[in-house]
Amino acid sequence: MRTGEPLPAVGEVLTALATGLWHWDTATELVTVDAEAARLLGLPAERTTLTEAQARARLHPVDWNEIISVVGLAVAEDTLAEVRIRIMDERGHVTRTVRSRSKPSYDADKKSFRLIGTLQEVTEPTPGTPAGRTAVTGDWRRSREAFLLDAGRALAEARSTAEVLRVAAGLSMPGFSPDGLAVFGVEGDRLTIIGHHGQQPGDESPFSHMSLETDYPAAEVVRTGRAVYLSSPEAYRSRYPVTWPLAQRFDRQSWAFLPLTVAGRTMGAWMAGFAYPVAFTPDERSVLTTVARMLAQALSRAGLAESERELTDGLQRSMLPTLGPEIPGMTVAARYVPTGGGLQVGGDWYDMIPLPGGTSRTKPGQGRFALVIGDVQGHDVRAAGLMGQLRIALRAYAAEGHRPDAVLSRASRFLNGMAYGVDDASDTRFATCLYVEADPVTGVLEVARAGHPDPAIRMTDGTVLARRTQGGLPLGIDPDADYPTTRITLEPGETLMLCTDGLIETGGHDFETGWKRIRAILETHEGDLEELADALIQAVHGPSSHHTTGPLADRREDDIAVLLLHRQGEGVDPAAAAPTVRRTMLSVAQAEPERVAVARQQLRELLHDWPSADQVDSAVLLLSETLTNVLVHTDADALLLAEVRGEPGERRMRIEVTDTSDDLPHKRRPGELASSGRGLMLIELLADAWGVDPQGEGKSIWFELYESSGEPSA
Repeated sequence: MRTGEPLPAVGEVLTALATGLWHWDTATELVTVDAEAARLLGLPAERTTLTEAQARARLHPVDWNEIISVVGLAVAEDTLAEVRIRIMDERGHVTRTVRSRSKPSYDADKKSFRLIGTLQEVTEPTPGTPAGRTAVTGDWRRSREAFLLDAGRALAEARSTAEVLRVAAGLSMPGFSPDGLAVFGVEGDRLTIIGHHGQQPGDESPFSHMSLETDYPAAEVVRTGRAVYLSSPEAYRSRYPVTWPLAQRFDRQSWAFLPLTVAGRTMGAWMAGFAYPVAFTPDERSVLTTVARMLAQALSRAGLAESERELTDGLQRSMLPTLGPEIPGMTVAARYVPTGGGLQVGGDWYDMIPLPGGTSRTKPGQGRFALVIGDVQGHDVRAAGLMGQLRIALRAYAAEGHRPDAVLSRASRFLNGMAYGVDDASDTRFATCLYVEADPVTGVLEVARAGHPDPAIRMTDGTVLARRTQGGLPLGIDPDADYPTTRITLEPGETLMLCTDGLIETGGHDFETGWKRIRAILETHEGDLEELADALIQAVHGPSSHHTTGPLADRREDDIAVLLLHRQGEGVDPAAAAPTVRRTMLSVAQAEPERVAVARQQLRELLHDWPSADQVDSAVLLLSETLTNVLVHTDADALLLAEVRGEPGERRMRIEVTDTSDDLPHKRRPGELASSGRGLMLIELLADAWGVDPQGEGKSIWFELYESSGEPSA
């Protein structure tokens, strides 16, 4: 029947029953009504054709939206569409209530609906009676709308699959609430149980991994994408005789199986079981369908969020290393906390690198290692990717045997060169880094720094000091940048802390106030290294970090990386304890030759109890020659490290002067009147051991004197 054509003769019969006939085609946007339907709509009692706008003007606006929803549901379930409609006059007053029943069809090519149906007036019930709780009047409508609003809000706020299932289990539908729920998923050609409620643990076993070809309602729903309503056990038994015994033992009276559909794809099914008979009227089906759609969306969001968390956690775990085997005489602990917002992966990292051939000078069986901590600019996947590449590059340069300054110089060139592969020139990144080469026996740390916060040392008495070190630009800014090395010594019982700026500045703090907070934790903490690492993180994320107000409170949170190194002292096994060390360190610049005298004086003070005065004089003389050689024959500054180690009577004095010049000293025989050239000859004559060590960019000259080889002075 086409729109505008005469209605069939059956219309006369319907008119006698006070039932009107109507036809609606959304493709043409025309509604044809017979005389009785026109009368019920408040129009002259004659057949007429209306536009959608004209028909809509006769209906209550809420009920028009109800028609759209019910029609869509009826098409999806291949059922009749039934709805109550309030008819309005020109002044907006409700004149009557009619019941509409229609059979909709959907034209996929035109993407339109065609409906043929009836209109029949119904008596408006007295408010408060059961009949008053219809789809258009009374408390039922208000309760349903309130329920759907609350359910939608609760499901939208759920952040995990478990939370979604808890919300679904707690839904109390108006007038008919299920006592059992099950959510089915799909893996390949099998059903899976995502979660259930109202059953005992283990009851889901027969339904898990069930083939989609099984004669079971949930399997049919997934196959067809259409809901299945079973209002009685007899209906279940007759339609699904094979799987009825599985459902029979739950002693339920009605079941609804609805598709969980997202973006046109059926991702699973939702079962609602009732302990009492439910007729599943169009209104009840509408509620169940709406809940199923919201549940599907919530499960999809939760699954996506969980997959993202699993991906980023796995990515971060794969990029952050384990701390490796135990180090005799030392303990290492580390923590990493990603930023609290957005993608939980960023550019902070730490690493521990065993150095090849890097045996301790005093105990060849114990290897040196490097500690690295850094921060690539940004908190996104690109930052994480650059962090992973930079970490691998640093490991490779360290494995080649380069000194700390050379490792950072090469890493800076590497990161700078990666900018050429970036399509967006504005997205080039830099990284800060702190590289520490450690000798586990001597406790000597050689530090190279690239724009990173300085390390801090907690001394044995609890005093905490930031150790100022020389440094260069962040990595990736200048491919020719230099990174001078600073040598410090970690004494027995002391703890070294390396961290990214997130530990200091998180929680609305600037660098100064943040450092005071961290220093207080370091000074007052009593416990092992792992407990100290936890205390530092908890101090940053505790209540005190969330009460800052003002401009600093709006600063974005940052990733946090912490690396702790403790050199064991008293209280450990004496056989594993490091020897007693006394040392001093001093830099002598080209423009400060007068500091050579200061260096000699400091060395004498260091050797105040050395039994051989001749050896002390020899050490001072050799130090003067070594420092003067650097200042006269190179353009570099000199760094002095003087130390005494061992027990009285068997102590060893070691003096090492380091500079950044690659010119190695040569031994020569000067004439009697020569003013230079005696340095190496004197070292060879007076020292018990000496050597020259190239250091990538620069060199170090060292000599040693042994207490037992010198005779005490009279």
